[in-house]
Amino acid sequence: MRVLVVGAGPLGSLMAARLHEAGQDVTVLARGQRLQDIREHGIVLESGIDGPRTVTRVKAVESLQPDDRYDLVMVVMRKNQAEQILPVLVANRKTPTILFMMNNFAGFQPLVEALGEERVMVGFPLPGGERIGHVMRIVPIDRMHRYTIPIGEPDGLIRDRTREVAAVLRTMEGYKVEIRQDMDAWLKYHVAALMPALVPAVYASGTSVERMARTRDAVVLAVRGMREAFRALEKAGVPMSPRKFRILYWIPEPLLVFLVRRKLKGEAMKISGEGHLKAAREEVESLTQEFRDFVRRNGIATPVIDSMSKWYEPGTPPLPDGSSAIPLRWQGLIVTVLALALIVVLIIIL
Repeated sequence: MRVLVVGAGPLGSLMAARLHEAGQDVTVLARGQRLQDIREHGIVLESGIDGPRTVTRVKAVESLQPDDRYDLVMVVMRKNQAEQILPVLVANRKTPTILFMMNNFAGFQPLVEALGEERVMVGFPLPGGERIGHVMRIVPIDRMHRYTIPIGEPDGLIRDRTREVAAVLRTMEGYKVEIRQDMDAWLKYHVAALMPALVPAVYASGTSVERMARTRDAVVLAVRGMREAFRALEKAGVPMSPRKFRILYWIPEPLLVFLVRRKLKGEAMKISGEGHLKAAREEVESLTQEFRDFVRRNGIATPVIDSMSKWYEPGTPPLPDGSSAIPLRWQGLIVTVLALALIVVLIIIL
């Protein structure tokens, strides 16, 4: 398949390299210094922090012309950047399918109105990365760490072209592909899981996931804000997607705080979380505002999230490093322990 990848950041570069390695006819659209880097060095990927590097040579262009023909255009970039290139995509009528791989809370209507529903597909790129000069540092992908990419149609139907695009993406080493019929809900919950509470908690920790991991108050606020965001979406009638998020309601707060703090100490969070937040503050602020506008239109209160919005403002003092003044809510853990004890007693008796 002849594929154009629009966006030569960490994930666009990664997917272009993996598709090329799988035998697809891949071209990358890049501009300025990034275009020069690709032409001079190729796509240089570094697995993890100071991990092994690979170099993949792919074709690179600086524009998409109205008469250029591709079977698939993959737009792998921040939403605000994708909106800026929309007129260029509209002008090209030779490409039948344009797959937008990006965060998106507000929905697909602007894309559909501009390009036509028959040309638009949506998905989300994984796992995460950051740019260091001409090197793209990527969260490790190997046989032990495979990632599942969700893709789907704006209307939720599954068509022949849906399966064809999924088949192409499945050729990438280290990836699985899941065709979903609820991509709008999936993307809304992905934003809700990160932007309204977790992101300002990182900013409240000096944009350092390492500092956040040792600052319990930041993690407590992030956990409470995330749960609040999920409940807000459910109250507004957005079905939870994926359903596995529901377990976050049932894990007692002290245990969930412990698990999040442990996760923050990992290499993946430092690369994909901290690096992205430093480079994409405009995007995360825009997505958070879309979430806040949505819950306000639906008359839903989000007091925890509202209290955290101050850390989006430049100059707001961070939380004290290592602070743990906010009391944990132990009720859920006590109930869980008692329930487990009761189950053990019943097993012994019966």
